[in-house]
Amino acid sequence: SICQGTNWARTTDTHLLTPLAALLPLFPRSNWQTPTMPSSHRPALRAAARNSALLETIFMVGLVIVIATVIFTYQLVSSSHDDRELHLSLPRQQSSHLVQKSSTHEISLRGAGGRAHKNRSGDSHLGGFQHFLTIAQDLAALSPDQALSQLDQNDPFGTRTFDARLVERETSLRRILTLEEIKEIFPCPREDERLTLPDVRDKKKAREFREGKRGTFLFFQHLRKAGGTNFCSLAEKNLPRSAQPRYYCMPDMGWSGNKNAGYLHSWSNHEITTRMLSSGFRIAGNEWENFDVSRHFDLPAIFATSFRKPLDRALSQFRFECIEDRGCVTKDVHQWWDRRKDLWNVYTRTFSDPAVGVKEYFRGSHVQERMNLMATAIDTLSKFHIVLCMEFLAYAAPQVKSILGFQDVSALTTRVRPHISQAVRDDGQDRNILGSAGIKEASWDPKDYLDKDQYKRMSEDLALDEILTDVARRMFLERLVCEDDTNDS
Repeated sequence: SICQGTNWARTTDTHLLTPLAALLPLFPRSNWQTPTMPSSHRPALRAAARNSALLETIFMVGLVIVIATVIFTYQLVSSSHDDRELHLSLPRQQSSHLVQKSSTHEISLRGAGGRAHKNRSGDSHLGGFQHFLTIAQDLAALSPDQALSQLDQNDPFGTRTFDARLVERETSLRRILTLEEIKEIFPCPREDERLTLPDVRDKKKAREFREGKRGTFLFFQHLRKAGGTNFCSLAEKNLPRSAQPRYYCMPDMGWSGNKNAGYLHSWSNHEITTRMLSSGFRIAGNEWENFDVSRHFDLPAIFATSFRKPLDRALSQFRFECIEDRGCVTKDVHQWWDRRKDLWNVYTRTFSDPAVGVKEYFRGSHVQERMNLMATAIDTLSKFHIVLCMEFLAYAAPQVKSILGFQDVSALTTRVRPHISQAVRDDGQDRNILGSAGIKEASWDPKDYLDKDQYKRMSEDLALDEILTDVARRMFLERLVCEDDTNDS
């Protein structure tokens, strides 16, 4: 009757109460009756019987409580185990929640078309770097299609909204915009919304380079088909001839006996520093190897790089190598992309410098590894003195002048193509007078050139680079429109 009167018994498996039922016959109610005794002994015996019955009842209640406790504990442990297994099997869904949370808080980004995000750092004086770093890591944790969807729909870095408005204004006005017009589209964000704060660039090295201190040089991380040749042309116009390597800003062509160029990861810091000092060169391009995050920042150098939209960059390389016959063996973009796995997420690999043989980390269940690679790449970029974007080169003059000290910036709006004599393009794009819209007109549109399936596949193979490119673009824009970011860099 005690069992039947409790709520937990209704939800407990019947077989778990079997031991309790087996105990009941051991205590028949007939045993509780006292035997016939002389009347003089009956009060004492009746009291003893009552005490015995009470003890038996307490024992039964205690037994019931113990069994109930065991059952409850068993169910609790089982439930906890099931929940843990469920969470471990759904890392992407959890990461998706993180991204959704970060896009629904009250702090608005002035370049993001009014969208809101959560400032996770909580300290406005520290800037917004940690906030945006967390967003980028959350995106990296997603599957490629989910990450691309988040970037397109939410524009968490504010750069896609800006780019669309910029091209629209440039096309309408048929000219490059003024800085004030740029600020109308992308005003300087508050300090707690700035990806570039706190500023961790080495300003002493930048100042020494501008002052021409002997032994200092410009380290250029050259991303192929992303404005690198333009940048070398820019250096040629501002550095003495004797300070320029003969082959496209890459001094190691001479160091290696004309065998290799753009392989600075393969040279020690001591070798680079000694050879740059003895030759008098003031620029060194690293095109074919990753940036060594463990030691390259120790060089007596100022650091620069240039980005481009990842899919546009990939298609431009296919056009340059294959369509224009520069050593490529196929003109089928499907076959070419299958063979060029070295180009998948090439930006992220370049600036995170992962160990050899970790290509599998870029997709699949390696969530934490992707988050770590993204964090390393963004941390590396934040230390580069100047991060350019090919689509925005027409607007880079203020940063080039204040940070690098270069005064001739004509190369920023002049189309420079490497090995152009091998395949001349008569497309009227020798000079860019439309800024980002001009770059767009001169480039193949991936949506037009690629079929739907190939466009999706290549986009997903470059999903991490899409995230990193949006980060790089925001860095460029913040440093362009924020007045405190002048030649103190």
